[in-house]
Amino acid sequence: MLKILLFVLLGALAALAVHDLVQRRHSLLRNYPLLGHLRFALEALRPEIQQYFIERNFDGRPFDRDTRSIVYQRAKGTDAEEPFGTELDLYRAGSEYLTPSMAPRPVRSDPPRVRIGGPDCTRPYDMALLNVSAMSFGSLSGNAVLALNTGARMGGFAHDTGEGGLSEYHLGPGGDLIWEIGTGYFGCRTDDGDFDARQFAEKAAHEQVKCVSLKISQGAKPGIGGVLPGAKVNAEIAEVRGVPQGRTVISPPYHRVYSTPRELVRFLARMRELAGGKPVGFKLCVGSRREFLAVCKAMLEEDTTPDFIVVDGAEGGTGAAPLEFADNVGLPLGEGLMTVHNALVGTGLRDRVRIGASGKVATGSDLVKRLLQGADYTNAARAMMFAIGCVQAQRCHTNACPVGVATQDARRARAVDVDDKSMRVARYQEATVKSALQIMAAMGVDGPSGLGPHQLLQRVDPHTVRSYAELHDWLTPGQLLASAPDGWASDWRAADPDRFAD
Repeated sequence: MLKILLFVLLGALAALAVHDLVQRRHSLLRNYPLLGHLRFALEALRPEIQQYFIERNFDGRPFDRDTRSIVYQRAKGTDAEEPFGTELDLYRAGSEYLTPSMAPRPVRSDPPRVRIGGPDCTRPYDMALLNVSAMSFGSLSGNAVLALNTGARMGGFAHDTGEGGLSEYHLGPGGDLIWEIGTGYFGCRTDDGDFDARQFAEKAAHEQVKCVSLKISQGAKPGIGGVLPGAKVNAEIAEVRGVPQGRTVISPPYHRVYSTPRELVRFLARMRELAGGKPVGFKLCVGSRREFLAVCKAMLEEDTTPDFIVVDGAEGGTGAAPLEFADNVGLPLGEGLMTVHNALVGTGLRDRVRIGASGKVATGSDLVKRLLQGADYTNAARAMMFAIGCVQAQRCHTNACPVGVATQDARRARAVDVDDKSMRVARYQEATVKSALQIMAAMGVDGPSGLGPHQLLQRVDPHTVRSYAELHDWLTPGQLLASAPDGWASDWRAADPDRFAD
């Protein structure tokens, strides 16, 4: 019997070797039959080998092991503490430091809320400091969405639906929702893919929908639309998105509802009216400062503003994207926040618009830094995925997520236990906000209103440290209207409320 098995094995190897020699697709296999397969096997295992055996605690990407461990520990309700000091090189150029005070404050026990709702909003919403960022059903499994929304309900924070529409998984648990509308207008689209005002008004009236967000662009791939292959458009996804089952769905890179800054501002006002006065805003990955200033000019001339703006950083997100876009297109979150914050301050509009920050927010220190850079609140996507079991396998786009979070494979998705994972989401959010409040107290402030850019330092070379107040321009209220400073003057003059192009 053993001889037969050995004969079969050797025969199979010989057949494979012959196939390698005659095939024309892989040069490596033609020159190294059989042995060449070892290279492909090692390449397939490379990400796991890198993550588990090679990378240090602090230098992994997109999220290092230290950050992932903090999220896992807080989600489980265990202490996220490490002994023996930092492993980071604090003298490395680019290192950032928050400044502690010689007179720290008591840690407040009541997490502050951020009132979302400008002068044109009749149904404002009080946003938590940390919320679930945009992730669609379809990108995430039904169980993952259920766990996130249940956790949001338990913890009293908001859950952004992503642009894939309002599903039963979003609505069933009862958590507060930010309904995101993208270029595909899923859930409120006509048969030819345009915006359907009737459907929008009907769904925006749902009690769980607290705010509505128009997605202009996202951090990982600003300026790119999306393609959902027909094979993935099952009956459930087709119903949620309002598209034909089995037919490929294309989300264009641009919106049909506006083509100029003025039209954008007017459409946002229309959305707020259709939503019965609920807060309305938009999300973008910031690019041209001149284009954003054009939107600000349109707000001034139309005398209407969005209630919030979510700045998505180019650090990327849960959606798969071309590597060239992920690595090279769009401003990182910090620069994007400071651009939007200063533009609104300089045009005298900052008190009417709240700013959300989305992009690699995972810890309390991340949250505090984003507030210092101009945000009022933060959203987290990948960190929330960690809380429900994500192991950063980076297979989100393959439908083969090993833990059932980013997949529509029912067998894989069953791994997400909704009762357990929703508790983890709530614990993680609560502990992270608590950590941010502890850091603020150590800095000598009672809450976000006491923070300023002088409290965040950056090492610019081995011998020099500067504060954000020194490194960046910070406009005063109405400064652009009175006399634009040199660094902003040319963009302000060129900004046109009736065109986006530079």
